[in-house]
Parts: sequence; structure tokens; C-alpha cells
Amino acid sequence: MKAPRFKRYTSRQLWFYTRRAFWILVAWVLISNALFFYEYFTLISNGVLSSSFDFQQAFTANLIVGISAGIIGGIVTVNLMERWLRKHAFWKALLYIVIAYVIAALMVSTIGALYFYSEDAGLPFYHPDVIYEVQLFFGTWLFIKNFIVWLVIVIVTLIVLIVNDKYGPGVFPDYLMGRYFMPKSERRIFMFADIRNATGIAEELGEEKYFNFLKDFFRDIAPAIVQTRGEVYQYVGDEVVVSWKMKWGLKNANALQCYYSMKRIIAYKQSRYIKKYGFAPEFKAGYHFGPVMVGEIGQIKREIAFSGDVLNTTARIVSLCNELGVDILASKEFANIAYKTPKGIEKQEVGKEKLRGKAEEMELVTYSGNDL
Repeated sequence: MKAPRFKRYTSRQLWFYTRRAFWILVAWVLISNALFFYEYFTLISNGVLSSSFDFQQAFTANLIVGISAGIIGGIVTVNLMERWLRKHAFWKALLYIVIAYVIAALMVSTIGALYFYSEDAGLPFYHPDVIYEVQLFFGTWLFIKNFIVWLVIVIVTLIVLIVNDKYGPGVFPDYLMGRYFMPKSERRIFMFADIRNATGIAEELGEEKYFNFLKDFFRDIAPAIVQTRGEVYQYVGDEVVVSWKMKWGLKNANALQCYYSMKRIIAYKQSRYIKKYGFAPEFKAGYHFGPVMVGEIGQIKREIAFSGDVLNTTARIVSLCNELGVDILASKEFANIAYKTPKGIEKQEVGKEKLRGKAEEMELVTYSGNDL
């Protein structure tokens, strides 16, 4: 079967990566300037600043380095380093990152040094004397110090991005600040998504190959979750549970968009799955929202846990997809508050259905249309 045709990256995805690269640029420029002024005022306070020091020249060179590092680092960090950490064994990803960093550091330092020594000597940047000074610069303590400092900055940036992806946007700062140390009540949106015919696929592939099948699936859909500001609560077998704070789940139809972005990614990689496993994953999803208790739990392994009837209800909703012959189901309560839907997607009433373990029937809706 021929995979549907669509853009490799949607405008939404491009905007996500552009925005993230922009904030890395801003952060790195601010850090670069902060380090510059710290050293500048330290030299002044100790009375060791040379009278020949040209503040404007030095600051401009520092700004060029900061902006160059932010642009190159933002693009490389987002599009290469983070991907390497996801796709390769840690030692191999670390090797790639070190090589990429050394190349980027040499490029950025060369740009800054060419400007500085060109201005200092009043010669064009391609003059042999300027190039000679730049070569000498790479053996100075200043270059070595900046190399180490920026290596730390790159590593910290990667850690923040990876941890932010693991817990979801905004969760890591909450975790650090102890916001969930004491349990608290929150209203949240939940999506349960699981693979169809998982048992049959597992029997066909065998344990090891099926595990890699799930690993590839969860890895491939991760960008859809991150880009819609979702938080992965847990993976349970062939199922992933995603949660949104109300604000982010409703904004731009993020919660629903997550499902359709997942479909788009899997459709794009369908031929790869078939070639590798003989199957392309098909999945169903259920949505509901409501109050939950959220807080840190566990002693040996601490994590943020949710508790409440909304989780059980969402699990029951997704289990009805097979019975009703649909790929996506949501409670009408959720559909009423999430009235904004992704472009090309329309809501359809399903009616009242009996949920397993529930005394009362619940009104459900499904969605139709093409968002690929």
C-alpha cells in the first residue's frame, strides 16, 4: 500500500523548531554578554585593565561570537545533537557531539578572532598578518577557557532539552521548584493511545523484534507530543498515556493535534516499518479531562504521578474504539471544551455508550477528516 503524500515538516513543526532555536540563540547571547561584563568589571575592580583596551571592539567581537554560537549552536543542538542522543548508543552519540562541538567551536572562534584582529590591526580579515594572529589565538589560555565554558553551556542546554522532553514543557522547572512535592489538585486533559492488534504483532515478531517495534514507535511519535506541549505520563506495554495542562491542551487544539501529528509521522515512516518489521503500526486514541491529584511519589525512584477517575474513564473510552469501529474517541465533555479542532477535522456525535465499570452511560464523539 502506497503511503499518503504530505509535507515532511508542517508549518507547525517548523515553527516549533525555529522557536526553540531562537530561544537558544537569545539565551546564549545573554550568557555570552554576562560572561563578558563579569570579566570586564573584574579587571576594572582589580585595576589590571590595560589602557589600550578598546571596549567597543572587544564587546562587538564578543557579540559576534555570541550570535554565531547561538545560531550555529541552536541549529546543531536542536537538529543534530539531541537527535543523536535519541537514536544512538550513548557512547556513539557522545562521540558525534564532541566532534560537532569542536568543529562549531573552531568556526565560531575563527569568526570572532578574524573580526577582532582585523579591527586591531586595521587590516582586512583575509590579510596574512590577521590570519597569523588568529592561528596564534587558538593556543592562548583565552581560547582554551572559552572552549571549556561553552562546552559546559552546550551540555547544560542538551540536558535541559532532554529532561524537558522527558517530563514535558514546563514540568522540569516545576519539579526543581518542588511544586509537586505536596499533592495538589489540577484539571488536566488525558490521551490514551495504544497500538491495534498488538498481541498478534507480538506473536508474529517475537519478543526482541516486538520490543524494537515498540521502541521505534514511541521514539517516532515523541516529536508530536513535545510540539503540542504534551507530557508523557507513562508507557504501559503498547500504550502511551499523555497529559496536558488545560491551558496548553486547548490552545491551538494541541491535544487533538497531537493524535493527528502522530498519524502523520507514522504514515510518513510506514514503508520503513513494513520493510523492517512487515507491519506498520496502527493505533487508536481516547480523550477525556477532569480533576486529578498530582504529586511526587516513590522513594527509590521518584516521579510525578496522577491519581483520579479521569484516568480510568479515558482508559475505558479508548477500549471502545474497536467495538465502535473508530480510531479516535472522546467524551462529549472534552469535545465541548475543546471546540477548536485541527484544520480539516470535524466532530461527529457517537451517542451514549456504556463504559466498563461505570454505572452511567457517557456521551462520546469521534472525529473525521484528513489532517495529513
